[in-house]
Amino acid sequence: MKIGIVGTGMIVREFLEHLGNMEGLELQAICGTYRRKKELQDLSERYGIAGWYTDYDAMLKDEAVEVVYVAVPNHLHYEFSRKAVLAEKHVICEKPFTSNSREIQKLHCLAAKRHIMLLEAVTTRYLPNTQKIRQLLPELGRIRIVTANYSQYSSRYDAFRKGEILPAFDPAKSGGALMDLNIYNINLMAELFGMPRQVHYTANIERGIDTSGILTMDYDSFQCVCIGAKDCNAPVFTCIQGDRGYICIPSPVNTLSAYEVCKNADRTGRTAVPGKGRIYDDNGGKHRMYHEFREFIRIVEERDYECAEKLMEITEITMHILTRARESAGIVFDADR
Repeated sequence: MKIGIVGTGMIVREFLEHLGNMEGLELQAICGTYRRKKELQDLSERYGIAGWYTDYDAMLKDEAVEVVYVAVPNHLHYEFSRKAVLAEKHVICEKPFTSNSREIQKLHCLAAKRHIMLLEAVTTRYLPNTQKIRQLLPELGRIRIVTANYSQYSSRYDAFRKGEILPAFDPAKSGGALMDLNIYNINLMAELFGMPRQVHYTANIERGIDTSGILTMDYDSFQCVCIGAKDCNAPVFTCIQGDRGYICIPSPVNTLSAYEVCKNADRTGRTAVPGKGRIYDDNGGKHRMYHEFREFIRIVEERDYECAEKLMEITEITMHILTRARESAGIVFDADR
């Protein structure tokens, strides 16, 4: 897979450090703003990237680039992906793929007409542990309650309280706790359970953006609560409860480093005790981005459009949930106007 990267932020550096030498991946180009020129040169030399650009349109004309990895701020995802599609490049885009459901529908339609694949880089859905949990769900009986909490105090919140508006807390740049952290919880629910019947988001809102919030989703036969916070801390966990047992994930679902399965028959006493079930980890000790890019390489090399479409269905469900959630909380991005 011959890839061109647009962006020089933390996620790009993490990608290059851990996956730059991955078999089947050819780093053809990297693009950033002119003021990042020195960084682009340094990254190109350090990681053996064939070329670097300060003009995105110029990189899109590079015939050596087959796939564009979009890793720019949230509010730019749609336009940068759209340009790549028009240039006949497949797209890997960091989460959230777009700012709202309208944008992803337009982008998907545009890509389908050109036979271009759109792949969302959200680590949760590609982890072997996630796929194993999906297989184990029937053993829990009827799912009754699902809870997920991804709370992580952000140093940017300190700056935000002092009046500095950084992208993570800027409605003009599609920021907020829902889009930054809770999206991982939502992606897992979309992957495992599909589209909910109802969505409601109750948020702590400061200056038009959610610094934390509680998302509730009605799946008819069970209820789901997803919490995301950037203004406070809490133990991070996810628990899927059925009438015959539960699965507990004691880590952020974007790493999902292990999970515990406990059946009612395995329990002594009426109260569940953490650590008393069976602990599993199928991720193989790989970096959290390894599994997604391994799959991206396979999909592109094999031209597996059917798999790409199935993954896009999950992306569209996720964007529907995120958009309905913000509407219920009255959070409006510039991209919505």
